[in-house]
Parts: sequence; structure tokens; C-alpha cells
Amino acid sequence: MSGFVLDLVAQALLAAAAAVGFGLSFAVPAPVLAFCAAGGALGRGLRHALGPAGAGMPLEWATLVAAATVSLLAIYGAQRLRAHPKAFTVAAMIPMIPGVQLFTALLAVAQMQRHGFSPDLLASAIESGLAAAHVIAALAVGLAVPGLLFYRRRPLI
Repeated sequence: MSGFVLDLVAQALLAAAAAVGFGLSFAVPAPVLAFCAAGGALGRGLRHALGPAGAGMPLEWATLVAAATVSLLAIYGAQRLRAHPKAFTVAAMIPMIPGVQLFTALLAVAQMQRHGFSPDLLASAIESGLAAAHVIAALAVGLAVPGLLFYRRRPLI
């Protein structure tokens, strides 16, 4: 198997484990944990396949597509389990939070506090912070897609 496929499988399996862990911490019922794992694996795997390492889509757009896909499929799971879709979509979205970018931004800010201002550190903090903010915004919009499409009380026009 190629390195990309192994990396994709590893991303999906680790995301599934993280989603189950967060599902447990959110006191999600046991039958719903399988959907948490499937959503986490699907979301992280789809983002990895579409993102810069795969199809070359920017990470923010790949995150939006993956989050919207998981949210839309959660409607089916919610109807089947008679549970609220957010019960497992929130736990499935957490493995897609951009921890590396957030850490890099905070590390650059901490280094500026300790060693003084540097244009390179400021650029690193801003670049990483904005990248993380864009990914988090994509997660939020992707999580809201079913509500925007199906659960509207007023018509679009």
C-alpha cells in the first residue's frame, strides 16, 4: 500500500478513537458511540483525502466539505437512533480542530513575550492564528449546514 493510503487509514482510525473518547466525555449513549466513531473517521479521512496531502484542496475548504458531509449524514443517523444529530456530530468534529496551528500561534506569542518583539514571530503568530480561525469557522459552518438547509422556519427567499 502506498504511503498516502496508510496515512489516510491512520488518520481515520485515530480520529475515530478520539471521537469515541469525546463522546464518552460528553455522556453520549452507548449505541450512539459507533456513529461518533464513524463520523470522526469519515470527517478526518475525507478532509485528509481532499486536503493538501490528497486532492490539493486548501485545508479550510476540505474541512468545510468534510464537516458538512458528516453533518448531513448525521441527520440519517439521528432519525434512525431517535437522537439529536448534535449528540454525535460535535464529538465527530473535535478531531478536526487545528491543534498544530493553534499551538504554533500561541508558541509564537509566548516567544514574543519572553524574548521581545520580532517581525518573524509576529508573522508566524498571525499566519498560524488566522489559519486556525479559518478552519474553526469552516467546522462551525459545516456543523450548521443541516440547520441552514432543512430546519429553517422561514423560506430562503
